[in-house]
Amino acid sequence: MSIRITGTGLFHPTEVISNQELVASLNAYVERYNQAHAEQIAAGELAELHGSSAEFIEKASGIKSRYVVEKSGILDIDRMYPRLAERSNDELSLQAEWGVIAAKQAMQQAGVTADEIDVVILACSNMQRAYPAVSIEIQSALGIKGYAYDMNVACSSATFGLKQAHDAIQAGARRVLMVNVEITSAHLNFKSRDCHFIFGDVATATIIEESSDKAGFELVDLSLQTQFSNNIRNNFGFLNRCEDAFGDALLFNQDGRKVFKEVCPLVAQMINQQLEKNQLLADQVKRFWLHQANANMNELILKYVAGKQAEAERAPIILDEFANTSSAGVIIAMHKTAHEVCVGEYAILSSFGAGYSVGTVLLKKVG
Repeated sequence: MSIRITGTGLFHPTEVISNQELVASLNAYVERYNQAHAEQIAAGELAELHGSSAEFIEKASGIKSRYVVEKSGILDIDRMYPRLAERSNDELSLQAEWGVIAAKQAMQQAGVTADEIDVVILACSNMQRAYPAVSIEIQSALGIKGYAYDMNVACSSATFGLKQAHDAIQAGARRVLMVNVEITSAHLNFKSRDCHFIFGDVATATIIEESSDKAGFELVDLSLQTQFSNNIRNNFGFLNRCEDAFGDALLFNQDGRKVFKEVCPLVAQMINQQLEKNQLLADQVKRFWLHQANANMNELILKYVAGKQAEAERAPIILDEFANTSSAGVIIAMHKTAHEVCVGEYAILSSFGAGYSVGTVLLKKVG
């Protein structure tokens, strides 16, 4: 049995925010806040806020810009989050709309129709609602029979989703459509110097199927691991209403230094163990498609795995254009650079994030 990725799709909104635009908005907010609270700050009752710079963002993360669902609300210092029009229950939800666009691309590339798909998985960090599952809405919009479900393993959702797709096919499903729709700008605190620049909005899709002759990437080996940590959290949820808890503090936050220090060696260890298990050397891996959270993290992981002299191109970076797109980042990196891997060559797709959660997938290009 050869289970393969035979198609991928990518959709992003048209609106873009540069680092310069984002910094100008933050700095204007910080200046107004500090002026309005000057007496409390002077008395030590409140902490002074600090601005940022485009140079700091690029050096710290590798990010230069990001696609967003709506930019005017984000840059408005009286609001600082997207402006979206409410949709009725009879309209396709925003998350489903994006998922359908990316899915159609993946289906076209794989040469499959809705009638040939048995399972739809929406695997991402941020669900638009609790229920009905957005995956079922995508399934309905595409005319797919079978079943669908939503799953969330934060930024590792794509690799965990690939494992669920692999297992579903082993259990008898013909094909699986995995969709990763991340509208991350809605969960981000744009008033925070530490995280306002991190995320972007995007949708990806992947077709996974059993085949003996279709071109694509064979899923050779899949490895998952979770380890609890509070260093990346998002506490926004329906229980906040009962706790009378609201505000920016409930949105995404992380201790970036601890995440960097703890996650990089964990990911490298898992990749090295996977290579050893499959009797491969790092030099035999053409591309490492790593989670697109931070360019410096990916550089360090590549050094841990492939050595200090490893060429940077072996771990492609799409952060400069897209920023961190959570679960979708590894699929974007693969989608953009899959042509660089020749038939018979190996690649590793690895995502990591809150949990901690880490997934690594060993792939082989087949034709």
